[in-house]
Amino acid sequence: MIYQKMAIPPRSEHLWRYTPWPRIHPSSTDEVPEVDDVVFSLSTEHELESVSHSATTHDDIARAFLQSAGGSNNRLIISEESEPIHIDARASGHVAVGHLHLDVKASCVVLIHLSGEPEWVGIHITGKVHPNVQFSFGFINELDSNTKFLRCEDWIVERDAELEHATLSIGGFRCKSDLRSTLNGTGSTIRQSVTANAVGSRHDDEHVEIHHLHGHTNSDLVMNSACSGSSHFIATGLLTIAEGANKTDASQVFRNLLLSEKARAEAIPELEVLADDVSAAHGAATAPVDQNQMHYLMSRGLSPDESQSLIVSGFLLNAFSNLSNKYLTEEMKTRLTVHLECELKR
Repeated sequence: MIYQKMAIPPRSEHLWRYTPWPRIHPSSTDEVPEVDDVVFSLSTEHELESVSHSATTHDDIARAFLQSAGGSNNRLIISEESEPIHIDARASGHVAVGHLHLDVKASCVVLIHLSGEPEWVGIHITGKVHPNVQFSFGFINELDSNTKFLRCEDWIVERDAELEHATLSIGGFRCKSDLRSTLNGTGSTIRQSVTANAVGSRHDDEHVEIHHLHGHTNSDLVMNSACSGSSHFIATGLLTIAEGANKTDASQVFRNLLLSEKARAEAIPELEVLADDVSAAHGAATAPVDQNQMHYLMSRGLSPDESQSLIVSGFLLNAFSNLSNKYLTEEMKTRLTVHLECELKR
């Protein structure tokens, strides 16, 4: 569908309730601005293939916009097991857009580190995890604190395949993420975690969809956020279980830690279950720092700032506890720890 012919989605639509499309668009909503490329570079012997843009077929406005805008378009085919692959994504200019497709035919770990200082960045990542493959994926957003950021992802996980997906969101001023995964075969699994540290007036909206099309599939989603200043974090999750997808096991848990009176957090889990014999659960909790924990740490010589920092660190690191790949987990935890240490020194 052509972006210019699409209607602006209303705020009554679940996806755009807290971050309406005009607030995340880089200019006037009837325009598609000229863009610079998001430059992807690899740390290994693998090679990125540059591919041409296909015709716009998306019925989602964000994906249609990114497709119409153009920007870089790369594909990475992973056909053999290898050492972990680090991808550096660098954005520059006024508006930058990048597309990346991962065709995963062998078990591996891929980490993408996004950085840069443009006014607006858009990323669209698509991926296919082939049958019997174990794939671990990490995305780290360390954009400049004044940057608007739109991120879309679409994953297909085939029969008996496993996707571990970790997000660390610590950059950007106004961020909107729409992450969708489809379990497309029996025995397929996704374990997904999102960790966000919202400081100042940062606005971070993370929307996750996981669709179970077949029975005997599993999903586990955990989102943790810590919000300070006047920041706002939104976590929305949609789990769908198709008719006949029996023996499915799906869960989602959202936890938010409020560090100031002006900080806000929303947690909105959703389930759509059309099968009978399934296990589907969801939970959400939002609370300030436990004063008993603060008292315990301060009684042992830590300052109030050090005590709160230790509590926040443990809380955010816990979001990665549902992941099993040690390399992915340690990389995400290390990057988060460095970020929190820098925040403490400010």
